[in-house]
Amino acid sequence: MSTTTTSSAPRVPAQRPGTEAAPARPRRVRRRGERSPLAKALSHGILAVASLVALFPVVWLTYLSLGPDKDDYLHPGNIASKATLDNYSYVLQHTQFFHWAATTMIVALGTTIIGVLFAATTGYAVSRMRFPGYRSLMWVLLLTQAFPIAVLIVPIYEIFSELGLIDTYQGLILINCTTIVPYCTWLLKGYFDTIPAEIDEAGRIDGLSPFGTFWRLILPLAKPGIAVAAFYAFITALAEVAFANTFMLSDTKYTFAIGLSSFVSEHDAQWNLMAATAVLIAIPVTAFFYLVQKHLVAGLTAGGTKG
Repeated sequence: MSTTTTSSAPRVPAQRPGTEAAPARPRRVRRRGERSPLAKALSHGILAVASLVALFPVVWLTYLSLGPDKDDYLHPGNIASKATLDNYSYVLQHTQFFHWAATTMIVALGTTIIGVLFAATTGYAVSRMRFPGYRSLMWVLLLTQAFPIAVLIVPIYEIFSELGLIDTYQGLILINCTTIVPYCTWLLKGYFDTIPAEIDEAGRIDGLSPFGTFWRLILPLAKPGIAVAAFYAFITALAEVAFANTFMLSDTKYTFAIGLSSFVSEHDAQWNLMAATAVLIAIPVTAFFYLVQKHLVAGLTAGGTKG
């Protein structure tokens, strides 16, 4: 007696002679770090919105600077029909704009050179040398940033009056350095920590003094960090208002920040001229930032970790 069994396996259709089965398409594997199309679209959308938010004040300020009347900002829709460059012509020809530019460059460059020089030497000393009180020195520098400017102006004004530094470039540069040096010292100290100490040892073996090691070996390696500190010092001195308004008395020695405030008084506000001046000031600063932005990014990221 024989029994028959049935198989539950699926039947495979017979292929025609001369034909081959098409291979199955392999599933695409997403690489590490690769985002999905939805994530890419979302990130680009967020970046676009952020760019619009950042650019809107600049575009709006430029638009207001084209209005011929000081009250055009109240009715911005009427500016397009009567846009003119007369505000720029007036600022360049009938104000102390070029004197403000000269003062600003003298103060900003002087603050940058002196401030970064002191900050670099101090940061290197604290990073490499273990002298008594080196930790306390860094905390004291940090503590100086806790005092508001309003508290410091009166005693500093009294001291500068005795020294004859009121309404002088030297005085404003010196007082700007009091705010520049502490921050830049902390910044450069962190950057010097990323440079191997073996380089200092190699310099001493070659007979270099500590200053010679710093000047010839360490400083060239610290160029990105120096660039960040210099840019911070330059921008801070360029935009500083409180000290410049207190210690610079002559209108020909105003910085850009104080020159801008001269268009606004208790009974009058020439917003059109202020907008035109602000645009003129922003042009060289924007160009400078565009040229050095790669070095700034390299310097900011290099000091983030200690190697």
